Amino acid sequence: MSEAVVHIIDDDAAMRDSLAFLLQVNRIPYRIFESAVAFLDDLPEDGGCVLSDVRMPQMNGIEMVRKLKELDYRAPIIVMTGHADVPLAIEAMKAGVFDFIEKPFDEDLLLHALRAALEKGKARSQQDEALATTRRHIAALSPRERDVLEGLVDGKANKVIAFDLGISPRTVEIYRANLMSKMQARSLSELVRMALSVRG
Repeated sequence: MSEAVVHIIDDDAAMRDSLAFLLQVNRIPYRIFESAVAFLDDLPEDGGCVLSDVRMPQMNGIEMVRKLKELDYRAPIIVMTGHADVPLAIEAMKAGVFDFIEKPFDEDLLLHALRAALEKGKARSQQDEALATTRRHIAALSPRERDVLEGLVDGKANKVIAFDLGISPRTVEIYRANLMSKMQARSLSELVRMALSVRG
């Protein structure tokens, strides 16, 4: 899993230095980018979160958010905005950012927003990791095990699955036990939940 890093994007060097100092003092790992273009050119893995200014040359924060969405970049994004840019920040919220902070901002408020975004990013990374593991487990199943799994997900009893597949109910039980083991599921409900998670 990627380290929970705050990716700071701002064309104002003084603001970058100020934010870097704040995060350093609070022992929050960070990386600095002087523009949205620089960030996109060196796009890190989507662990952690993004803290970006809205008004920047070449590409503004909203355009960057939309581009990241196209790339399926899922780290939470917080945008910083001056008072005059609040409508722009609300547009950013509609585009999918996690939060927006008005400048000049209260340091505690910013730190709270960043920690919340990092927690969300961490939870999302864990979900993505769990989903990837489930996909690997399903890929390792035999065709018959997948047939039995489909029957279980459809809510069918062992006898019905056995009839549908032309095998004995006892054989279905064996396949079911194998499924629980291969998928590392502790219960039928967990097994079904795993199978449903990859359908979405």
